[in-house]
Amino acid sequence: MLDDEGARIGAVFTEPVPQILVVDDDAQVRHLIIRYLSENGFRASGARDAMETREALANGDIDLIVLDIVLPGTSGLELCREVRRRSALPIIMVTAKSEETDLIVGLEIGADDYLMKPVNPRELLARMKAVLRRCASRAVPASAVTQRLMFDGWILDLSRRELLSPGGAVIDLTSGEYDLLVVFARHPQRVLSRERLLDLARNRLSTGFDRSVDSQVSRLRGKIEEDGKPMIKTVRGAGYMFLPVVHRL
Repeated sequence: MLDDEGARIGAVFTEPVPQILVVDDDAQVRHLIIRYLSENGFRASGARDAMETREALANGDIDLIVLDIVLPGTSGLELCREVRRRSALPIIMVTAKSEETDLIVGLEIGADDYLMKPVNPRELLARMKAVLRRCASRAVPASAVTQRLMFDGWILDLSRRELLSPGGAVIDLTSGEYDLLVVFARHPQRVLSRERLLDLARNRLSTGFDRSVDSQVSRLRGKIEEDGKPMIKTVRGAGYMFLPVVHRL
């Protein structure tokens, strides 16, 4: 678990702000890291396992992975090897002292750096910044791949963080509403639990029973659902589903 060393480290970046994917099956650790990174100038989201990691990478908006070695199913080592076969995306491995041998293997198969548990947040930030600086010249940020998403005549401009109505008007969205809509637009026609939505959109410590996401969804519906046409479906006991077909421009 994270220690409480506390003092925030100022992180100054030019746009786009780096997007960090935290891969750990321990929800408490995952949320704590996400919240700390968010408070220190990064965008951050989480994944519990290999399947969610592949899903996040497929969306093309990740600049660095913080990857735990021990994961359910596909291990962090196999996931590191899989990512490295396809790209030079920076990877920082996280391991317990008892897994040092695995750590060496991780570095051999392409991890850029490592951290021992318990994770020190100050050290994590320092290592992330160093890795991002080293890797800046060897890879184009994935966030530059897709800049606009279109659904039912609406256009979500990721570079400007703007939503345009079918009539071309800019829709006023709060930061939370915008982030939530981006998650929906990148995961169309899939059921997303509250915990998953909060992992991807809010970047803060929360639980799957946190109902704040319900109010965010309600406000977002009021801004994008015209003439009674539903866009966000409530799936009882499971979460929400974004109904429109989404096109990448």
